[in-house]
Amino acid sequence: MVASEPGVDLVATAGELDRALADRQALIQLCLYALDRARSNGVAQRLEDGLAAIGVLALRPDGERFDPARHEAGGAVATEDPALEGVVAETEVTGFADQERLLRAPVVTVYAKRAL
Repeated sequence: MVASEPGVDLVATAGELDRALADRQALIQLCLYALDRARSNGVAQRLEDGLAAIGVLALRPDGERFDPARHEAGGAVATEDPALEGVVAETEVTGFADQERLLRAPVVTVYAKRAL
């Protein structure tokens, strides 16, 4: 069946749809693997842009309130400012979400109250 033929309906079976979704997930994971190992900023940006084009977004929550359901704490930095306590100071490892589904939580450094 050729899509350009007039009157041809493209209908995927459930099995074909499942296979396409599985292939998409495998390609996303491969891209994330390559992105983590890219030595060139240009290559890394190209991979990130390509993922974003299909709805896979990078998560860099700098300045957001730390949420253990969405972020992984990798460390803490002391602060004397009570307004900063519990806020993400820096993203150590970029996270990714496919639409609303978290693929990988970002690893972050969080502001914590300075011990006296």
